[in-house]
Amino acid sequence: MRQKPDFGGKAQCRNQWQEVSFHMIEVELSAVRVDLRSNTPVLLLQELAKPKRTLPIFIGAPEATAIAFAVQEIETPRPMTHDLLKNVIDELDSHLVSVTITELRDATYYAELTVVRGTKTFHISARPSDAIALAVRVPAPIYVADDLLEAEGISAEIMDQDREILEEEQNPEQLVGEFREFLDTLKPEDFSG
Repeated sequence: MRQKPDFGGKAQCRNQWQEVSFHMIEVELSAVRVDLRSNTPVLLLQELAKPKRTLPIFIGAPEATAIAFAVQEIETPRPMTHDLLKNVIDELDSHLVSVTITELRDATYYAELTVVRGTKTFHISARPSDAIALAVRVPAPIYVADDLLEAEGISAEIMDQDREILEEEQNPEQLVGEFREFLDTLKPEDFSG
């Protein structure tokens, strides 16, 4: 489990945390799926380099939809929350440099946006689902703390074994049916801000 070190003053802490955060692994959003056992959306962040570990993070249905809209480049009549945040960052002459999944504490993942405006760098706490939804829209690179990926990441071999087991247990028609069932449970208020 990764915890930000306590170095005292805010400015000193920020500089020290930047030094600590060099042990980050770049990942990509490989998929947003529905976990069939819990019927909950899960985003999968896969390491770009070998050994290609994957970090699964369970998220809410509205966040899954927001990420899926961005990945599929679906435009909405009015900006969604993540589109709005992207627009605000752009209008303030700022730039989202990266998104980092920093730690897992009490079964909750934490993330941080790194935003640059002029000569100032801002580190802004965020939920991983919101950070990923924004990163996909910008686009911006996504990182995971090395020790977090080591502790919580799933190897490609395990992912392949799980996929084979699921394929043996269910045929494609069942999977589509279960996904439709999940979509039928969504209500308009799930997407309200």
